[in-house]
Amino acid sequence: MSDLTPISSEQDRLWMQRAIELAKKGQYSTKPNPNVGCVIVKDGHLVGTGFHPQTGQPHAEVFALREAGEQAIGATAYVTLEPCAHYGRTPPCAKGLVEAGISKVVVACADPNPLVAGKGLDILRQAGIEVELGVCEVEAQQLNLGFLKAMAMGIPYVRLKVASSLDGRTAMASGESKWITGTEARHDVQHWRAISGAIVTGIETILADDPQLNVRQLDDTEVKNISQPKRVILDRKGRLPLNAKILQQPDTVMVMGPFRPELASLGVIQLEIQSLSELLKTLKDFHIYDVLVEAGATLSSAFLHEKLVDEMISYVAPTFLGQSARAMFNADFVTMAEQLHFKLKEVTQLGEDIRLKLIPTQESL
Repeated sequence: MSDLTPISSEQDRLWMQRAIELAKKGQYSTKPNPNVGCVIVKDGHLVGTGFHPQTGQPHAEVFALREAGEQAIGATAYVTLEPCAHYGRTPPCAKGLVEAGISKVVVACADPNPLVAGKGLDILRQAGIEVELGVCEVEAQQLNLGFLKAMAMGIPYVRLKVASSLDGRTAMASGESKWITGTEARHDVQHWRAISGAIVTGIETILADDPQLNVRQLDDTEVKNISQPKRVILDRKGRLPLNAKILQQPDTVMVMGPFRPELASLGVIQLEIQSLSELLKTLKDFHIYDVLVEAGATLSSAFLHEKLVDEMISYVAPTFLGQSARAMFNADFVTMAEQLHFKLKEVTQLGEDIRLKLIPTQESL
């Protein structure tokens, strides 16, 4: 945010919070587009609202302007992300705001997409519209962590999900793991899957648990209305069974491993064997901006060791599985200097379990 940015009023923050809540309505359906909300206010009264519901449909500003009609003239628009400046499936929203006669636009955060990146704000300013940037910026950024990172750095935002006992175990020595956490925690995982463009796992998880790794239930949202994430399997030796449950929806499966014609005939996307960082860049090329890692100890540890995790979602159940049970991670550290550090951002109780949201700190980078 620029030092010259005006200090926002409490009223501006309240209206932007309204726009942020609207943006959340598209959190499961806009991929790969960002979640955006917009409200239009005139003389202290709300005259138009909108959010972007799905790729290919109008953007938030368009819906809000339609609702506002002629009341948009001289009004203020609050938008959670910089209005677009390019022609895609829809016309540029920045020009739409100009043509509607909006007199002021309050924007929560800038758009790092090279097709926008300040151009939307320039269009508004050149038209004589007052622009304020940075109102509720941090809150708005949380709506689109993947999109913002992918546009700025060329790599998706990575969340690592783990579920363990109090003694850091994820399964019995035999591999038995159903269920460590309770119903509420398992249901909560559906949210993280639904906001992700891809779920990454290893072949060992597929062979041990035969999971589907899809979205099956969401609060207040019909699963049929969401965009299912791709399921990405790391299978360097080509061991994925053709009767695996995950192949019941082969068009949403990607496999990194040796080419197998039988998978190609099913419609599975096959990726060349590459490093984890290269895999993430490849997923970004597929317009996948949020990645959820749901894997065993080896792959989870590899993502952490290579400093590729942006956020860890850790579910902890109030139970002990014992020293012979399988550990959450298998990193082999010798000295204290090698330890990985995290900052605790959030603690949430889900039934008898707790969910920790952790961010790797600079000490671990």
